[in-house]
Amino acid sequence: MDEGLTRGPLGPGAIHLCVDMQRLFAEETDWHTPWMERVRPQVRRLAERFPDRTIFTRFIPLARPGEGRGTWRGYYERWASMTLERLAPGLTDLVPELAALAPPGEIMDKRVYSPWLEPRLERSLAERRADTVLVTGGETDVCVLATVLGAVDRGFRVVVVKDALCSSSDTAHDASVTLYLSRYGQQVEVATVDQVLAAWG
Repeated sequence: MDEGLTRGPLGPGAIHLCVDMQRLFAEETDWHTPWMERVRPQVRRLAERFPDRTIFTRFIPLARPGEGRGTWRGYYERWASMTLERLAPGLTDLVPELAALAPPGEIMDKRVYSPWLEPRLERSLAERRADTVLVTGGETDVCVLATVLGAVDRGFRVVVVKDALCSSSDTAHDASVTLYLSRYGQQVEVATVDQVLAAWG
């Protein structure tokens, strides 16, 4: 499948869904994602176009080790340093240049990889009469992947903005972009920020 906006220009129903561009991934924590620094300007370019049509998700860790259901309990035992009781205040916030856009941008918090388990997201998209989701943020192979597949399941036109994505794994990032193109080519478009901005009037 070719890259680019293969289904044409973006209409008024396009919403920018920016995934987990937060300080706890941008700064020197155990979840530091070095790529985030590189893509922050690109994400901001897109968010600034229509901040009122941007939804920012935030991944909020559990409060302390030992909490969580099933495998999440073990997850937070492994990542005890990233629980709320041990994180410095403010690290769950968006990076400053994006925090400055909310409001009018909307912030939605989640406790797991997928934002679709929070009913508020679908309500907000329905109120906005959204038909297209533009996905940026991190990580390409974790929370972005969950976001993309949930949007596909709900029938949205999905555009993955590849130069506004980041991961802590080059290999997994590249594999994920290839997956979007080769396996979901009928439902997922892969484009650049420049292509999206040129088509989003």
